[in-house]
Amino acid sequence: MVKTETVLQINNLTKKYYNSFTAVDNLNLTLNKGEIFGLLGPNGSGKTTTLLMILGLIEPTEGEIKVLDLNPFKEPLKVKKHIGYLPDSIGFYEDLTAYENIEYTSKLLKIPKKDRENRIVEALDKMGLKERMNEKVSTFSHGMKQRLGLCEIIIKQPKIAILDEPTQGLDPKSILDFLDIIKSLSISENMTILICSHQLNEVQYICDNVGLFSKGKLLAKGAVKTLSQKVYGTDYLIDVDVSTNKDISSLFKSIKDIKSFEKNDFGTWRLNCKKDIRSNLINTLVEKNINITKISTYTHSLDEVYNQYYKGGEIDEK
Repeated sequence: MVKTETVLQINNLTKKYYNSFTAVDNLNLTLNKGEIFGLLGPNGSGKTTTLLMILGLIEPTEGEIKVLDLNPFKEPLKVKKHIGYLPDSIGFYEDLTAYENIEYTSKLLKIPKKDRENRIVEALDKMGLKERMNEKVSTFSHGMKQRLGLCEIIIKQPKIAILDEPTQGLDPKSILDFLDIIKSLSISENMTILICSHQLNEVQYICDNVGLFSKGKLLAKGAVKTLSQKVYGTDYLIDVDVSTNKDISSLFKSIKDIKSFEKNDFGTWRLNCKKDIRSNLINTLVEKNINITKISTYTHSLDEVYNQYYKGGEIDEK
């Protein structure tokens, strides 16, 4: 068994303001090396406050944060060496080239001169910006500037990257490209990535685990499949399309492991089963000379889980 390495440990973290408003309420969270974790929740749910405390920019009222066993408030400079941060609105010197912007950052980070050029060019190359590194940033699109922001993280070589709404304002093609880049960083750099986002489909595409925030509390966390099972149960959902207009509901009733079924407006049958019965189902339909045009398992999306939860569904974290 591969041993996991904890890089971020949050214990009983609470942040209260002077007007008695509780922004974060008794938060407990652990992130491991190489993990991509998505922090989700409505505006005002406590996500940004949590990020700021991890970065050591605001102090908690109670609780503890450990970044690689370092305290962000007692050892802020040491912690900042290990964390890269991409805010939702990133700024560059528009009249400087991409290379010059990253070079400026590398000097602030006190990267040795002998290593500086290679690290900058390598980072720009990984982000697909090497061919345009001598062009002014004023000529760059929003998506290119976001990738340039990741260059700043790469040259720092942090253990943890915090990305706040990283795909905001990108077109669909750029979003997919950007998410693939983030996934590759997690693998190639073995970097832990914490993403704060409202885009649920993007979070599901990229994240190993997610956490749902509400009114300062982290009410549920885990893999999307695990959260789905906690909301909807552990039954298997199977979608079947057949090339017949006949009512085959009696056939489904005869299969013992099918608990319930329904047909949607597009003609697809959704079967709620006790286990994966696709093999038996195919054999049964073929025996009855019913042609199958499509069969697949169905997993509830993060969007469905999220909406179900926030409209009153319960997730038991025990």
